[in-house]
Amino acid sequence: MGKVLVLNQDYSALSVCTVPKAFLLVYMNKAEMLAESPNDFLRTVSSEYPSPIVIRLNHYINLPYRGVVMSRHNIFKRDGNRCQYCGTHDHLTLDHVIPKSKGGKTSWDNLATACKRCNSRKGDHTPEEVDMPLRQRPFRPSFLMFIRDFSGLADETWLPYLGSKERSR
Repeated sequence: MGKVLVLNQDYSALSVCTVPKAFLLVYMNKAEMLAESPNDFLRTVSSEYPSPIVIRLNHYINLPYRGVVMSRHNIFKRDGNRCQYCGTHDHLTLDHVIPKSKGGKTSWDNLATACKRCNSRKGDHTPEEVDMPLRQRPFRPSFLMFIRDFSGLADETWLPYLGSKERSR
């Protein structure tokens, strides 16, 4: 079974959950189903229910700022699992764009996916010093951007609720 986009009462994206969890929220009148799968159904012995794709909570949930956790896995996702110098998918690691020895921080804005070969070639230098331009500058993705563009979970039905694909950096 797939994943379900959960919206807050104000239609802002809140999270992603499993189909059974979303169905339970709808069944218990804690959420309403905004989109359902035309092909998938939840079946009991005597009934058949549509499988939710997007649900909206009936009561507003106040959450503090929600960001994406900076992890090796999430940086690889952001960078499309390819080296930001040569474009290969093989032997990936993380590179500090500005080396730590030159004051570079371990942050979304300074970490990029690099293959072992490029990381070794760049060494303790900046990309400009060794003429190795980045395919894209590292950036911190927003929660919505991460669900929409990098998580691999987004269903076409979710897109109207996640906003346009224009990336604001």
